[in-house]
Amino acid sequence: MKQLTLTFLLLAAAITPRAQEKPLFIELPSGVLPAAVGGGGIVVGTLTTEGAFYWMPTTGVVYIGGTQGVAVSRDGRTIVGRARDAGRKEHAAIWQRAAEWRLLGSFTANAASCDDFLSGSFGASPDASIIVGLGWNGCNYAHGFSWRESTGMADLGTSVPGRSTRANAVSNEGRLIVGWQDAPTGLRQAARWVDGRQELFMGPHGVVGEASATNADGSLVVGQNCNFFNDLDQSAWSWTASTGVRCHPAPRVRVSSRRYIAGMAATSDDGRVIGGFHGFGLDSEAVLWLDGESIYLSDYLRNNGVLDAFNGWINTGFVTAVSPDGRMIAGQGAGPRDFQGYVVMLGDLPARPKSEERR
Repeated sequence: MKQLTLTFLLLAAAITPRAQEKPLFIELPSGVLPAAVGGGGIVVGTLTTEGAFYWMPTTGVVYIGGTQGVAVSRDGRTIVGRARDAGRKEHAAIWQRAAEWRLLGSFTANAASCDDFLSGSFGASPDASIIVGLGWNGCNYAHGFSWRESTGMADLGTSVPGRSTRANAVSNEGRLIVGWQDAPTGLRQAARWVDGRQELFMGPHGVVGEASATNADGSLVVGQNCNFFNDLDQSAWSWTASTGVRCHPAPRVRVSSRRYIAGMAATSDDGRVIGGFHGFGLDSEAVLWLDGESIYLSDYLRNNGVLDAFNGWINTGFVTAVSPDGRMIAGQGAGPRDFQGYVVMLGDLPARPKSEERR
């Protein structure tokens, strides 16, 4: 307990706006899986035993009920996740301190669930006023949605009749929503909705895998699997209006009978720090792309003097969250006894010449 308290104090100090030369690595308890990072160092996620939590260096893990935590506003006041109604049906939901989970329903008041699922949130705008995810109306109908207080849940529809869509992330004004659209074959291809109109992302090799995240102003989108058709091209991808889709290689090619892919899952606002994974299912290693260069998170930590990070872990899993300023990341992997989360305060990146700044 004394060691845990000391770690919290160290991390609280690291979060303050000051120069930091060496990364700080902290293991969260077993079964605590981060999904998002908000302002002030708040981390939100899901427990393997079910239920949402928030974590701060001053509080430790605080259970808040519901079934999952997926996003948090930058001021830390609003947590977005999922919770069950009295009939045990799961809804997209909002939690605020000293309040019950607020259930968001589905597209219509009489929408039918698919088994126990009515809707699920997958992301939110920086102030959490806009929530996006997947809604159901029976098991044959699963579409992406966007939700606002003023309009309720809006169906994003599908461009392939009979096929599903999902919204994973949304920009601060809600003009850009990103996620995936099922192809006629069932392949999940990256999609975006601009002012409600769907477009597909196309890369240098054709369609690309689902879009996972966008920065606050919607100028940068990141996703997974830049080349569906080449097992040895294990690249993630990013998009800007000026460059279009660009492929970003994983640190190395992994060769086996499995189809390994790389995915960018979270980004800082300026795009200098992007986190994600390289793997197949749960056989995965966490990856950072720093100014576009990829490195496994475990290698980054060892190279910067954190030699005992992930000792005893089976794998480092996935970076699932990056703070807006890029100084803090969170993720989850296979720990010594259970799936487990972690938080890392990154060392400061060198200044980038103006000629290299992302436009």
